Amino acid sequence: MRQSQYIPTPSDITPKDILYEDNHLIAINKRAGDIVQVDETGDEPLDEKVKRYLAQKYNKPNGAFLGVVHRLDRPVSGVILFAKTSKALERVNEMFKSREMHKTYWAVVRNKPVPETGNLVHWLVKNQQKNITTPHHKEVVGSQRAELNYKLLGELNGYYLIEVDPITGRPHQIRVQLSTLGCPIVGDNKYGYPRGSLKKSICLHARRLQFIHPVKKEPVDILAPLPKDGFWEKFEVFGQ
Repeated sequence: MRQSQYIPTPSDITPKDILYEDNHLIAINKRAGDIVQVDETGDEPLDEKVKRYLAQKYNKPNGAFLGVVHRLDRPVSGVILFAKTSKALERVNEMFKSREMHKTYWAVVRNKPVPETGNLVHWLVKNQQKNITTPHHKEVVGSQRAELNYKLLGELNGYYLIEVDPITGRPHQIRVQLSTLGCPIVGDNKYGYPRGSLKKSICLHARRLQFIHPVKKEPVDILAPLPKDGFWEKFEVFGQ
C-alpha cells in the first residue's frame, strides 16, 4: 500500500517512538505525562495519537483499528503494547490475563532497599474517587492480592536503581509496594516521596516486555530506552 507523508506535531507519535511493529501489534515508548485512554481531563490520549499515526502512515482515511490491552499510569514512561487487529487484541488480552507477558520495570529511589532482593505481597484497595491505592498486609474486604519481585541493580550519585518484576498487575502496584519497603519512587509524592516532579513524571519506567507472539508464535523481546531528560538516561550504565 502506498504510504502517505506523515508530518507530526511535537506531541504526536513519530517513528522514533515506535519500539516494535508488525501487522498485528505495535509497541510505543510512552512518554511520562501521556494518558493511555481518555479520562476526565479531556487531554488527547495515547491510543488516539497512535490511531492517527497509523491512519496517516498507511493512508487509511477511515481510520485505523487499535486495541488497548494494558495501561501505564500517566506519570510512568516506557513500553506499552497495542493490538492492530481484533484477533491480536483477543489473544493478547488472554495472554495478559494468564500472565504470559513478562514485564520488567526500572524504578529510581533515594533509599537503599533492605533486603536488596526480595518478594513483596500485599492486598491493595483502590479508592477510585481519590485515585489512590492503600496496601494491607492481609486480605481485607474489597482488596486484591498484589505480588512482585525486586532487586537492587546499583547506586548512582545517591540514587538507587531497582528492577521490578510484577507477578500481578494491580493499579499503582509497584508505586505503593515499593513505598511500603521504605523506598518511595523519586517524584511520586502520592506515595511518600517528599516532593513531586515539575514534569509531572515519576522515576518509574516500563523497561521491557517479553512474550511469545500471539500469531507468529515467535519470541518477542521489546526494550524501551530510558527517557532523555538529563537524569534518567544516566542509569543506562546498568544495562538491560
